[in-house]
Amino acid sequence: MHAHRSDTRLASLVLAFLLLIAAANSVFAQEVLSSWSDGAAKTRIMAFVKATTTEGTDRYVAPDDRIAVFDNDGTLWSEQPFYFQLGFMLDRVKVLAPQHPEWKAKEPFKSILAGDLAGVAKSGEKGIVELGMATHAGMTTDEFAKIVTDWFATARHPKTGKPYNEMTFVPMRELLDYLRANGFRTYIVSGGGVEFMRPMTEKAYGIPAEQVIGSTIVTQYDLVDDVPVLRRLPKIDFIDDGPGKPSGINKFIGRRPIFVAGNSDGDYEMLRWVTAGKGPSFAMIVHHTDATREYAYDRKSAFGKLDKALDEAAQRNWLVVDMKDDWKKIYPFEQ
Repeated sequence: MHAHRSDTRLASLVLAFLLLIAAANSVFAQEVLSSWSDGAAKTRIMAFVKATTTEGTDRYVAPDDRIAVFDNDGTLWSEQPFYFQLGFMLDRVKVLAPQHPEWKAKEPFKSILAGDLAGVAKSGEKGIVELGMATHAGMTTDEFAKIVTDWFATARHPKTGKPYNEMTFVPMRELLDYLRANGFRTYIVSGGGVEFMRPMTEKAYGIPAEQVIGSTIVTQYDLVDDVPVLRRLPKIDFIDDGPGKPSGINKFIGRRPIFVAGNSDGDYEMLRWVTAGKGPSFAMIVHHTDATREYAYDRKSAFGKLDKALDEAAQRNWLVVDMKDDWKKIYPFEQ
């Protein structure tokens, strides 16, 4: 009789434990991509992850090959009314201007000091490159990292008044977490400066510095009072945009990713290359369609132009995520 009661109690405990696990799994299932609307976009993403992580199926992908790459500007955080790194450059010019009186008569510095962004744009690629060299070079890598970190701590976005590093997209951060929970390694592959992004990517996205690929300028080993440093020189090393993105992935990762996310024609070649692999692959485009909560733009935008990639998305089976319809929440500070 005593043994029977013990068996009954044990069975009850086992049942309670199983119910607890089931409840926990149910809560977890509800929390996956919780800022995404229930619809085709969310369903497609989850179906791909399930298929590539379920052993015994023809779409299963081994953990070593579960690599996901993400553009940054316009994909993981906002890029309007201008790229955030351009905002950093504009602020740096104002800080450095007293040391460069010649800038008052030289473009694009003259326009910046006059608050004329249209004049800055007229300087074209040459002017932007010159701007980057003037504001990003002539210091050590450690000095530059501190300047960037201090800027992120104090600079504010012109529309929201929030720090730039808080202008990240909650649904994309959830997606990064979801992929990592399913054995994916997540990388940033951006046209932005790699040393501009690295000071904030781990805290913002959970992506460590060594998994950030971006544009670089030449650095040179030097000794300062017999202390080794890396000095940043005013010379472009690598532009990680357009066709440079697949090259950067091959150079720094060494494997073809199976998941890619972008938002502009600057990501076109990366989208094409990732989805040209022999095995399963998934590509998505973040389409900025919400003028109220964020910005609405695509084909004619000066920043984040989306034209060719949008035209070809359907025929190439790339998922186009409609920000207005597919995201219940955009920024972490939204109520």
